Amino acid sequence: MAFGNDRRHDHANPVRMPAFAWQVNITVQVKEKRMSEIDTTQIEKDRQLIIDAKKKGTGATVGAYAKLSGPGWLQSAITLGGGSLAGSLYLGIIGGYEMMWLQPLMMIFGIVMLSAIGFVALSTGEKPFRAINKHVNPVLGWGWAIATLMANLVWAMPQFSLGTAAVQQNLGVLTGETGGYVVAGILFVIASVVIWFYDSGGWGIKLFEALLKVMVAIVVLSFFLVVIVLSTKSDGLEWGRIIAGFVPNPGLLFAPAETMQAFIDTSSNKEFWTETILSGQRDRMVAAAATAVGINMTFLLPYSMLKRGWGKDFRGLAVFDLSTGLFIPFVLATSCVVITAAHQFHGKPEPGLVAEYDKQVQRTDAGEAPAALVGKYKANLDLVLAKNHDNFDSMTDVEKDAARAALPMGDKMIAATLIKRDAFALADSLESLAGKGISQYVFGIGVVGMALSSIIILMLINGFTICEMLGQPSGGMLHRIGCFLPGITGAIGAFTLWKDAKFYLAVPTSVFGMMLLPIAYVTFFFLMNNRSILGKNMLQGGKKSLVNLLMLVAVGLAGTGATIAIANSTNTIPGTEVQVRWVALGLVVVLGVLAVIVHFVHPPQKIDHSAAADTE
Repeated sequence: MAFGNDRRHDHANPVRMPAFAWQVNITVQVKEKRMSEIDTTQIEKDRQLIIDAKKKGTGATVGAYAKLSGPGWLQSAITLGGGSLAGSLYLGIIGGYEMMWLQPLMMIFGIVMLSAIGFVALSTGEKPFRAINKHVNPVLGWGWAIATLMANLVWAMPQFSLGTAAVQQNLGVLTGETGGYVVAGILFVIASVVIWFYDSGGWGIKLFEALLKVMVAIVVLSFFLVVIVLSTKSDGLEWGRIIAGFVPNPGLLFAPAETMQAFIDTSSNKEFWTETILSGQRDRMVAAAATAVGINMTFLLPYSMLKRGWGKDFRGLAVFDLSTGLFIPFVLATSCVVITAAHQFHGKPEPGLVAEYDKQVQRTDAGEAPAALVGKYKANLDLVLAKNHDNFDSMTDVEKDAARAALPMGDKMIAATLIKRDAFALADSLESLAGKGISQYVFGIGVVGMALSSIIILMLINGFTICEMLGQPSGGMLHRIGCFLPGITGAIGAFTLWKDAKFYLAVPTSVFGMMLLPIAYVTFFFLMNNRSILGKNMLQGGKKSLVNLLMLVAVGLAGTGATIAIANSTNTIPGTEVQVRWVALGLVVVLGVLAVIVHFVHPPQKIDHSAAADTE
């Protein structure tokens, strides 16, 4: 039969396909083979470039690494998102320059853990999710994947909200509710197009990474310019205090920042304000720590490296890539936001709220404060008044106003300082420095860049996660469908779940991420110390001891952050009185018990590494 659809055939009489079908099939095979050869050839060229550069010395090696960098910039694109902006902003507001150290320190230990999972992936060539399930514990592997999936879907919401708010408030276009939907749609389309490039492979990956490098550069430059402007003004910046702020001070977990302590000492209720400020201070520290390296970032790195064809010879490049493409942009951007927020807001009430302070410092901008800020200020004052007066709720409005006016200066300063400000208030406060248009546009562009780059990477990670959970190759239509999920939930959630808290809710989302992070860190520690996986590639001697020590510190910091996040969380499940923290603790216990049971019921698989090559 002409089209070979006769089912009455055997091996001696095979089905005949039409000529055009054979031609299409051969064409596809040739294209696939040619692409494979091109990719393999390029990978071999990159590998040889590294080998030759190492022979020439450090300078040549650094040059080769800089030329080949890529995955680190992907990590930078996701970490410079709404959480980093919110965390940096609130660190500057509540801690001033004293908390400059926190985000760089957490990023250093985050890079230690990312380098560990990268080392395992590049040494074995095996995808981490499958390696963990086979050789460590499937409960940890699935816990890691599910936590990553949840983080992707949740984190996409505030990114869309943040990007929409920046376009409308800072850039002043597409305003109104309808305009908000349009902005969200535009963000989704742009992100989807960029993701489509990445899934094209080869040139698509290079174009994708180039676009992200540009976005990251715009974000860093935007906030860097703000600090430069502040430095040129008459009052300038206190660079001595800023530099001193990079020295770690864990004591801030147990004592308020110096400026806030001075206000507490002159307040009417030292115990109440100390507890309130410490709680907020810890939340901000945990949020900032969580957004340095999130659990979904740990899932992205090894897959982005393996997709590029990197292997054992690329392990040094991986560490360099993270140290430059991730660490430097992150520290520059977040430090600039902390510096700016501290300079503008720390220990400084909004003009027009505390008349005594405005008169004392002879403020020329102390006009009438906006009604919304006055309401927040009074609400903060009422917190301490309710503690000081048992009958406060029964007071008349006139009596409440009199009670507020009678409070000491310390109470008023704290109440005014703790008003929740956002990036748009920060942009407004810079109008006197650079003019309304410039300050708004600089911040607007930076914030939109942060939001868009994070949306893109969250979508990309989700595609990898879905493919791995379903045991399918990380490419094609399934990968793209997985990528679109955070875009859909984020765009819809931005106008439903997150509608009334576009910026500040990035903080509790960060706390959510901090609860999940220890799952990944503990798993990576086991991977780095699993001879069944690494064989002769395992680190030895002093290098192994040093890496294990750093990893244990990272695990400890992540665990401490998660503990604080759970302990400080008082949120309840909507419609119930059940606190979220008890649910979180229950999940951790269940996960631990399941991991122990599975370890004995389904022991890890062993690998024979007798023929493996020695480690470098």
